[in-house]
Amino acid sequence: MKVSTKGRYALRIMLDLAFHNSGGLVPLKDIAKRQDITLKYMEQIISPLSKAGFVISLRGSSGGYRLARKPSQYTCGDILRVVEGPLVPTVCLENGVTVDCPRADECPTISFWKGLSDVINQYVDSVTLEDLMNRQLAAADDYVI
Repeated sequence: MKVSTKGRYALRIMLDLAFHNSGGLVPLKDIAKRQDITLKYMEQIISPLSKAGFVISLRGSSGGYRLARKPSQYTCGDILRVVEGPLVPTVCLENGVTVDCPRADECPTISFWKGLSDVINQYVDSVTLEDLMNRQLAAADDYVI
């Protein structure tokens, strides 16, 4: 399984919104500048996050985005699934069960793929935006001259 730039950038965008979560709206151009992501690409990523109800948006000159919930209420898995789809290592597990595969009942590796999928999903669902914020803050505190 490989997370695309959309998935990686979605986490960065949501993390940026979490750090700038003062109650006001954050213009997308400000996030784009801080994260070094083109505005056009960010618009493609923020759209599914908005449709999923993860962010609140307001159009116009004083518009922007903000988180719809607290950072502790978003898991990395939830965010990644919005932009990436199912987080599975093989196509035969796309819907959480084996897809119409004629070998599913006799496949000697299906239990391995299911186990790997479980580990991936358990991990990404165990880390929240708040956890990522705390990790970044702790890393900044470790800086010594």
